[in-house]
Amino acid sequence: MKTIVRTRRDFLRMMGTGMLSVSTGMALRSSAASPGKRPNILLILTDQQSGTMLSCTGNKWVKTPAMDSLMKKGMRFERAYATNPVCVPSRFSLMTGFYPSSVGLRKNGNSEEAQRFVSRALGNVFQRAGYETVYGGKVHLPGVMGKITNCGFRNLTGDQRDGLADACVQFLKGKHDRPFLLVASFINPHDICYQAIQAHSGSRRTASRAIEVMREAERMPDGISRETFFAKHCPPLPVNFEPPDHEPEAIKIFIKSRSFKQYVRENWTDEDWRLHRWTYARLTERVDRQVGRVLDALRQAGLEDDTVVVFTSDHGDMDSSHRMEHKSVAYEESAGISLMVQYPPVTKSGYVDREHLVSNGLDLFPTLCDLAGIGSGADLPGLSLKPLLGGNPAAAWRKYLMIEGEVSRAITDGRYKYTLFDVAGPEEMLCDMANDPGEMKNLAGSPEHNKILRRLRKALAAEAKKHGVKIQLPGN
Repeated sequence: MKTIVRTRRDFLRMMGTGMLSVSTGMALRSSAASPGKRPNILLILTDQQSGTMLSCTGNKWVKTPAMDSLMKKGMRFERAYATNPVCVPSRFSLMTGFYPSSVGLRKNGNSEEAQRFVSRALGNVFQRAGYETVYGGKVHLPGVMGKITNCGFRNLTGDQRDGLADACVQFLKGKHDRPFLLVASFINPHDICYQAIQAHSGSRRTASRAIEVMREAERMPDGISRETFFAKHCPPLPVNFEPPDHEPEAIKIFIKSRSFKQYVRENWTDEDWRLHRWTYARLTERVDRQVGRVLDALRQAGLEDDTVVVFTSDHGDMDSSHRMEHKSVAYEESAGISLMVQYPPVTKSGYVDREHLVSNGLDLFPTLCDLAGIGSGADLPGLSLKPLLGGNPAAAWRKYLMIEGEVSRAITDGRYKYTLFDVAGPEEMLCDMANDPGEMKNLAGSPEHNKILRRLRKALAAEAKKHGVKIQLPGN
């Protein structure tokens, strides 16, 4: 596939692949251990970190030395997406390898159907294969999966910030008689959510630690005037700050569904939006320091070369694009996520894969099984990333990737993204991501793009059918 030149690094990312029917008895089978020592696995999750919120992506408004350090012996996937850009659905996928629609999830909420996936959850699969399975931090999973021990993990700590880093450091420094799977699930930069909520409510209460952390990140540097701060230190508005041409009615309905979203879109000044971007960057730097402590402990314990380290996030944040904050929509800033893998025996140091469409929710599960020598899980809809970790093209890879969401489903082929909205009747959006990475121009009504529109409609219908999802295309 020809690499597409993007006009702004703030836009990149794309979608997922299949789903087969599942029954309670379809738990992944574990094969005998592969020859040689099985690797440890350290899965580091952040919450609400867009794929471009790393300084190694060229973002000069944020400094993430700890996360960037994974590139020394590892690699990064630039076209990586969440299956659904909001917490519970995305985390369900990360824990099971399936689209969240398989248990009826399109937004945060509960699902009794999640019970069917408990026995095949990530921790249970690796525990049966002989791994020590440990989980610390944010869980936010549906139904019975919300108790992390049901998913096969020992609960290391419920703390989601500095206490989680402390607990991970202690664990890594301890004695390990068998390989481990450690999940470190940090909350930030998710605290950015509170800025718009507070602005709307007018509340300045300090009832929760989350609010305190967000306020600390809000503060301007000492000794710098307001004029200098905005001129030299505060991120500018993104090039796609305004809503796109012919913005779908479904997006407007989605914004109105939560009053604070509508409030900030209508009332925030340019400076307010820029301050939001400033705070988002500072919260990202805060979690980078916490991640750094965990990575330092891994190296100091002499475990780095024997451990698969995966760094990713459950979803991104709109970060003022289209006058929006929060997540849940299929725009690049929300659906695109960070994904880096470090495993010195396999990964190509410093390599950036800009070609392959990757879904963290679908692909991480089979990848970890593959690297650990555990049964590959032929019934999983995702693909193992192992063939790509050395910087080589895969013999066969997905042509399309689907993203689910609260008000839409989207599909991309790497050049074009087609989104079908289903809240206000079927609405369509087609964007040329090579020439319009900010998704500002809707080409769905363009006669010269009609052939592309029909091709992607057909591709979305095929992907949805493959994963048991019913959709209503225009005219059907």
